[in-house]
Amino acid sequence: MAANPIDSSNANASNAANVAHAANVTDVTLAGQFRRHMPAYVAGTLVLAAFQLAMNRIDWLAKASIDRIFSDHPEDAWKPSVLMLGLAVFAFATRVASRLFVFNAGRNVEYELRALLLARLHRLGTAFYRKMSSGEIMSRSTGDLAQVRLLFGFGVLNVVNVVFAFGSAFQVMVAISGKLTLAAFVTLPLTVLMTRTFSRRMFERTRSTQEALGRLSDSLQTNLAGVRVVRSFALETRELHRFQKVNREYLEASLALARTRGLIMPLLGAASAAGILVFFWYGGTLLLRGPADGGITKGDFFAFQLALGRMTWPVIALGFSLSIVQRGRVSFDRLKEIFDAKPEVTDGPLPAPAESKGAITITGLGFEYDTRKVLDGVSFEVPAGKSVAIVGRTGSGKSTLAMLLARLLPTPRGAVFIDGHDVCDLPVSFVRQTVGYAQQDAFLFSTTVARNIGFSLDDPDAPEAMETVRDAAREAQVLEEALSLPEQFDTVVGERGVQLSGGQKQRVALARALSWGPRILVLDDPLSAVDAKTEAAILQAIERQAKARTVVLITHRVAAAARCDSIVVLDQGRVVERGTHEELLRTQGIYAAFAEEQKMAHELEEIELEPPSLTPSPIGRAEVA
Repeated sequence: MAANPIDSSNANASNAANVAHAANVTDVTLAGQFRRHMPAYVAGTLVLAAFQLAMNRIDWLAKASIDRIFSDHPEDAWKPSVLMLGLAVFAFATRVASRLFVFNAGRNVEYELRALLLARLHRLGTAFYRKMSSGEIMSRSTGDLAQVRLLFGFGVLNVVNVVFAFGSAFQVMVAISGKLTLAAFVTLPLTVLMTRTFSRRMFERTRSTQEALGRLSDSLQTNLAGVRVVRSFALETRELHRFQKVNREYLEASLALARTRGLIMPLLGAASAAGILVFFWYGGTLLLRGPADGGITKGDFFAFQLALGRMTWPVIALGFSLSIVQRGRVSFDRLKEIFDAKPEVTDGPLPAPAESKGAITITGLGFEYDTRKVLDGVSFEVPAGKSVAIVGRTGSGKSTLAMLLARLLPTPRGAVFIDGHDVCDLPVSFVRQTVGYAQQDAFLFSTTVARNIGFSLDDPDAPEAMETVRDAAREAQVLEEALSLPEQFDTVVGERGVQLSGGQKQRVALARALSWGPRILVLDDPLSAVDAKTEAAILQAIERQAKARTVVLITHRVAAAARCDSIVVLDQGRVVERGTHEELLRTQGIYAAFAEEQKMAHELEEIELEPPSLTPSPIGRAEVA
């Protein structure tokens, strides 16, 4: 990159629209999701009602057809048979339509909840992620979300269908014989009792299974992310035993759930089969009596059997539907823990300014982690277009200060201002687009080098974006190394950039920050993993950036701090020194001590690197003599 800064758009319009849409979903409850998709559920319910009505009429037409076969005019049986065929085609169409409406509603719920979940995870802060591991979050984002989709799709369809099937079949059965209906329903109280009992048990065991799955996912994710550490300490056996323990817990929870599900279906099926046996026994008796003696006709018997069969299958399937509903409820409750989590950082009441000059004012900034004070009364100013170095010992609060500038932590009100505006009064998105933060621990995505550098660009694969990527890589002193990779900029860096060295990852992350081109650039120790020659080149690039934007450089290297317009020295969370490089050297304070220590360390390194002299020493000559 030449002296001109790298400028690009900082947000993708479609992605922003999706996030905004997800953020507008405020009623994240089961009832709220049903209300949002009520038109689809109403349409699905209506076609299900039409389907069961058609099945009801088919039962009656079957009765008429059978009765005519055994009447004096069997040739008339074709008329209701033709109507049955037409209704069967209609029933098939409505059955398919009901699944389209309801299943699509379930998938739309899954789509919206997934977008809402990601939007909420983006807003939640470090306090939430300290409580919930990434493996647990992944478990809820995949397995639990799939169960919620089944609840809003297959579960709703089957529950509604059971109600309509019961009503449709019940009308046929009661109209044919009330006594026979009571006899067929002799096992219904037992079915209701078993359903209630298994419902509670299914809920409890489903929750246990989902929680065990979350622990299993967390263990697996941790081992995959830290596989190099595990290998370097030769702890594969120990980690395998730990994984086997959580795997065993998940197996036991899954088997307990499977036993419950395995019991409910046969028991409900047995209860229904008992009802069918009663029907054949008592229905056969009524059939033998005939209509003249208070019995039923052959058509009545056949129609009653059809209606009872339509009712029996939904009752048997009730156990499976119940399982889906309970698993969906448990999974939704687990997702709600994320949806209900309160973000530490929220938007302020003011709209985003039209533009930002990049002036920073910090007044009496204090911050605590739990009860440990990290920053205490920090105050300084950085005019727009100037650079400042934040210097201090490890643990002095430098990185915390950087994250507070970008509002990655809950910044106290009245302490940090951009162009005179309190950052707590501004939209979070505006602050984070204005303050580009390159963190100390460089994180790379498991994609190509080019996409990592051009992460903030609208279309990182576009030709003009590739030019920006190359310029940023050149400024960050990683261009030549990127071109030397097997696939050059198209080389996949692996999980967290595992294919690159620490210095390469740091410079790729720096290039990503430079390609963003924000008004305020915060660099958290970007030189900790580079050599002296590369450091000098990067410092020149940072100087060029400082001509076009405000730069906050957090560093422990005096050589880097000396290039900035001003320096702020932190010690135990307080500002103890402030001034230019020359001014701080004259004060003989902490900064001057840093400079002296690093000067001595550099001289020692040069002495160690000098080649040994080939001229024998006087002592050596004397010894030989």
